[in-house]
Amino acid sequence: MRLDHLSFAAGPDGLASTAQRIGGLLGKDFVDGGVHPRFGTRNMILPLAGNTYIEVVEVLDHPASDKAPFGQAVRARSLLGGGWLGWVVAVSDIAIVEKRLGREAVNGNRHRPDGENLQWKQIGINGLIQDPQLPFFIQWESPAAMHPSAGADESFSLACLEIAGDPKRVSDWLGETVEAPLEDVKVEWVAPNGTPGILAVQVQTPNGLVRL
Repeated sequence: MRLDHLSFAAGPDGLASTAQRIGGLLGKDFVDGGVHPRFGTRNMILPLAGNTYIEVVEVLDHPASDKAPFGQAVRARSLLGGGWLGWVVAVSDIAIVEKRLGREAVNGNRHRPDGENLQWKQIGINGLIQDPQLPFFIQWESPAAMHPSAGADESFSLACLEIAGDPKRVSDWLGETVEAPLEDVKVEWVAPNGTPGILAVQVQTPNGLVRL
């Protein structure tokens, strides 16, 4: 179990402008990730050190975005002006999570601009919708060489997550201590009685620490 990526919902200015704005703050451009046909969404990504990445995602004008929980979550966050949607934990055996949560994972895929089809299974979006401090889970089925972090500039890395919430609640959801998937990333738990979710993310860049 490890931190895999962070999702940021595009604001009213759209996917490209949101990614350009965040990339400008970091000093690194996002790249086109492609379309998630099952979820009615598309993304742009920024590969980071440590097999992690940040995605900016937006909903498409497509029926899937109304039916799929992920599309619903992205749409809801974008309608609020955009912002951090959630964090995602990669697991090697998603069947364990399925058993604990009492439901089956769904298949996910993304058609990349280069023609490749990235594939995975995911579970836990409904938990994220109900309680945004909770991560969802992903098990990659495509080869490691196709992971979105491939080709990352190692001088860009996740340094700290600022999460409004309760670490015990998150640990219960994970099925193990919350420190397990976050061993390489500092977490600051703030506003335990406030609206839960990611408040900010700190990224280490060649020009210093940037808070998003």
